[in-house]
Amino acid sequence: MKPIFTLTGNLLWEKTLTFADWAPGRTQRAVAESFQVGGKGINVARMLGRFGGPATALCFPGGATGTECIAWLRAKKIRFRAFRTAAPTRVGLVVRDGGHRETTFFSPDQPPATAALRDCAGFLDARPRRAALAICGSFPGWEKSMAAPLRAAVNRWLARESFLAADTYGPALAWLVTRPIDLVKINRHEFDTLFPPDARRAPVSTRLRRACKRWPVRHWIITDGPRPVWFAEKKSAAPACLAPPRVREISATGSGDVLLAGVLHALLQREATLAEAVALALPCAAASAARPDAVGLTANKFAKLRS
Repeated sequence: MKPIFTLTGNLLWEKTLTFADWAPGRTQRAVAESFQVGGKGINVARMLGRFGGPATALCFPGGATGTECIAWLRAKKIRFRAFRTAAPTRVGLVVRDGGHRETTFFSPDQPPATAALRDCAGFLDARPRRAALAICGSFPGWEKSMAAPLRAAVNRWLARESFLAADTYGPALAWLVTRPIDLVKINRHEFDTLFPPDARRAPVSTRLRRACKRWPVRHWIITDGPRPVWFAEKKSAAPACLAPPRVREISATGSGDVLLAGVLHALLQREATLAEAVALALPCAAASAARPDAVGLTANKFAKLRS
């Protein structure tokens, strides 16, 4: 089984408060609370475990909140490798009402420290050639000089033909699409940012053909909420789409992470084609939108949810 690593550049200490009802501008008491560690790479690693192929989550915890994140990961028995950084891990507050509608608040992003990025680069350099890496979520400071060692390690990762996937945005996405990476999985809004404003009016399928011709990325997946998921392979540049199953959506948060985990599992562990991988992962992602706790389910409960 191929070892899989996820890289989270923006770890999240996340508290969820549930209210019978709430409105801004007044004092309110929650009826329930919960805590979890977030960040796309953490979610993807957790979901890969649900699919039966454990992954190791690489992350940059810092300060007291970072220490709490490490304790939570250990308690949940999630495989991880922490590269300690100076700034405290960012804080997230999710406010959920009785109808499961969510409002999320984040503290400011903090880029990982130079030493932490260098340590992460060294760790990647020491991984076996057959390993797979998924760079997930936002990555503060990716374009800055402090991240040069990590960017160089990613280039070396590609030079030895190890699998690399990306589900990111901003400077990290703009940099990664210029490399021959194996997979880019992003949503339509993130895909739009790769094109000038006047080109964004073109259909996704048209722009996906252009992306296949312009950039060396081998596989593309573009999600758009409950609308069809578009995908394409560079070698054919013939976009196709699949519609996700219709569900009563409660919270789409984390559905993209479920999709990426399912696709990675299908591609890497089941040797599926891109079309097969999307078809296998879509029902799981749709099911996760029907309940807000899907990412945290046990393997047995998630298997029932998939069915």
